[in-house]
Amino acid sequence: MTVTAAPAPPALLHGVGDRALTWLDKHRDFFRLTDEDRATGGALIERLKPIGELAINMQVLFREGVAGSRQHARAGQLLDFAWRELLDGGNVLAALQHEEPLSPVPLEIYATFHELDHRHPALEAALEIPRRTATWTALEMVPNRRLGVLNAERKMKLAPSDDFDRALAATWLGRMPEPWTVQYHIAYDLTHTVFHLTNWGEAPDRIPPALADYLARYLPAWMEDWADLEHWDLLGELLVVDACLPRPTLDGEMWERYAAAQSDSGAMPIQRGMPAGDPEDVFDLVHHPTLVAAFASAMATSRSLSADTAG
Repeated sequence: MTVTAAPAPPALLHGVGDRALTWLDKHRDFFRLTDEDRATGGALIERLKPIGELAINMQVLFREGVAGSRQHARAGQLLDFAWRELLDGGNVLAALQHEEPLSPVPLEIYATFHELDHRHPALEAALEIPRRTATWTALEMVPNRRLGVLNAERKMKLAPSDDFDRALAATWLGRMPEPWTVQYHIAYDLTHTVFHLTNWGEAPDRIPPALADYLARYLPAWMEDWADLEHWDLLGELLVVDACLPRPTLDGEMWERYAAAQSDSGAMPIQRGMPAGDPEDVFDLVHHPTLVAAFASAMATSRSLSADTAG
């Protein structure tokens, strides 16, 4: 007999995100690019990733409509900060596009801001040039990353550079292999496959029924495994995957364990407890799991409130 887990209460779900957003807002200056970051393309790309993740998370908060007035104001301020100060109104992305014309990173990051009505016409014109080349579709990348590029194109209403269904079928998740083979990198890959497939949780119905059934069957075991390992970053991503499903569980016990791992400051450790050290070093270690906590909270709170309304 299958025992259905009781869903987490909305207040618990919302609280995780509220605390995470407080920490992110307080530490916003650590997202800033340094002159050294700007000097080389590789370093710049690595430092741009957190900014892109910050933008996506704030966009999800707005989209899902679960932020209170204080959260809504903070999210808006963080988005404006990211676009105007961290990216210099898109000029940082335009400069990277000039230096690395075949890198998909400017497109992937810009697509989120484009959805939010931020525009940089010169960057958009520059992005069209590599997309006309055969190299653009021949670039070698892992399959779930290809989905990310396709989703960025879809967000900007550009002609797709590949077939989305074919790209999905090439991913680990798309092939629905033996569930016991899920290891660390495979787990991250499958979460991002779901994120790109659903546009970061916006469209759960884009998950094919067979794939949704596969995830619903095995996701509880995967979450249990990573919770037992106290790997909060990966557990957070799996909780997002659950919230992206057509019928999420919002497992109350799992969310209790996840919420208990969050520090009093609102930061979420990667694994086990919070690291100690220089604030900038600590930021580099915990900004990602804290962004994931904000993302998971927004998605789960939205789905929980939707279920309550439907009920």
